[in-house]
Amino acid sequence: MPLTIRDEEVDRLAETLASDAGVSKAEAVRMALANEIQRREQSLSAFRARIKPMQDALAAAPRTGLKADKAFFDELNGEP
Repeated sequence: MPLTIRDEEVDRLAETLASDAGVSKAEAVRMALANEIQRREQSLSAFRARIKPMQDALAAAPRTGLKADKAFFDELNGEP
């Protein structure tokens, strides 16, 4: 399915990348999209690695079996 770029700035950016990389505009757009997807996946992986120790610590905490007291928390928040 063809992709039509109607935004002048996007077209200019695609043309600049295509020229710098020595590829077609379509290939430049493909490269840019693939790179952005990869960057986001790496960012998500890094985030998951950072929070894993917290998740593990929380999972290791013993369960008390106690239920939250809704009325108590409502009162703390100034709710009737």
